[in-house]
Amino acid sequence: MSRILILAIVILAGLFLMTVGFSGGGSRIDGDDAMRMLYYGMWGALVGGGILASQRNFGESMRHLGLWLIIIVVLSAVYVFKDDAQNFASRLTAGLIPGRAAVTVDRNGDRTAVLYMGQNGHYEVDATINGVSVPMMVDTGATTIALSYEDAERLGLNPAGLSFSNTVMTANGPARSAFVTLPEVEIAGIRRRNIGAGIAERGKLSGSLLGMNFLGTLRSFSFSGNEMRLQD
Repeated sequence: MSRILILAIVILAGLFLMTVGFSGGGSRIDGDDAMRMLYYGMWGALVGGGILASQRNFGESMRHLGLWLIIIVVLSAVYVFKDDAQNFASRLTAGLIPGRAAVTVDRNGDRTAVLYMGQNGHYEVDATINGVSVPMMVDTGATTIALSYEDAERLGLNPAGLSFSNTVMTANGPARSAFVTLPEVEIAGIRRRNIGAGIAERGKLSGSLLGMNFLGTLRSFSFSGNEMRLQD
């Protein structure tokens, strides 16, 4: 059997195994992926042909060819499964850092933020408001976003100069609040602009709350075990 024929068989077998392995897993190969795999295969054929042409020892040639085939398979696998790897890394980081939301993106580009229940039994997340990180607790019973007096000060909203003319119910009983409009609120890449919020009087709210005027703008939100999923 000629070396060229053996080379062709090895390359085709490698591409076949890549295709069967990838299509049988959780990822689907689309036209772009197939073209890239064909591209890698052509390069593999060129490299393999060069190796066979330059080597006199046939056994050594096949070892080099096998090494290049492994490299091609690894590169293809990294490309095809890159989204799965990114999603896994995001979930792992979120599980280790309190308040960090995991972000998963499917092949259609749809984004889902996953919040994890804290030791206090509540879902907490680090929101970004006007470029400032603010830890918040999810409260589906709150009509609007509620900011503690201290967080409002950190955001530069000058609560001392506002009129606390609204009455709201908190865990500590009735309290007065001042209404403001926040230019931007972001949760794990989900952004909402010009969204209302209430600022509680000093000492009436220990931490800020993420209310329904943000959650209600999502396509969906759901609870499963210790996870809360936000779909934009």
